[in-house]
Amino acid sequence: MSKSPIKVAIVDDEAPVRRALARLLSTASFEIKTYGTVREFINSIRVEVPECLVVDVHMPEFTGPDLVRYLSRKNKKIPTIVITAFDDKDIRLYCERYGVSAFLTKPLHGPTLIQCIRSAVA
Repeated sequence: MSKSPIKVAIVDDEAPVRRALARLLSTASFEIKTYGTVREFINSIRVEVPECLVVDVHMPEFTGPDLVRYLSRKNKKIPTIVITAFDDKDIRLYCERYGVSAFLTKPLHGPTLIQCIRSAVA
């Protein structure tokens, strides 16, 4: 009996980043869905909630931390990994206050991201 692949959502406004992360995570046998905006992702969870979320900090309209806060207030328990190009201590602490599983800086180390996802859903 084989286990079902872990369902991971990626939210990042940069298409090349979404594609690269999707490729990387697919090689680890995760089932991937990508979203270019926070709003797009929020609409999707009305139908299907992923087992893990990877979200960028800096995006137009709604940021990754906005999404983390929204999910917490809606009591949506989705293990979340926040990624960013800028390691800002205040943003890190804010995200940790809302219970993110990991806060990683770009460029991402593939094996670290994969391990963070596996740990977050374990």
